[in-house]
Amino acid sequence: MPVETPAAGSVTLFSTTWCGYCTRLKSQMDREGIAYTEVNIEHDPDAEAFVMSANNGNQTVPTLLFPDGSTATNPSLIEVKKKLS
Repeated sequence: MPVETPAAGSVTLFSTTWCGYCTRLKSQMDREGIAYTEVNIEHDPDAEAFVMSANNGNQTVPTLLFPDGSTATNPSLIEVKKKLS
């Protein structure tokens, strides 16, 4: 299934089950009430390909997709909030 741009005010969070940075960012976004849809790249080949295209061929997570179509790799909570405001 192709990767879709998230709704306004939310992000798509590409992650893996073993990613500590993903867990940290998810808990921070939960605390701040930032809506996100999580996609595990280990279970979704289209998501894996999207992450690789956004990161010069690397499977770097967390990678976030914003409503404007831009991406950020391992962003801070401050960067996420700024991008969504």
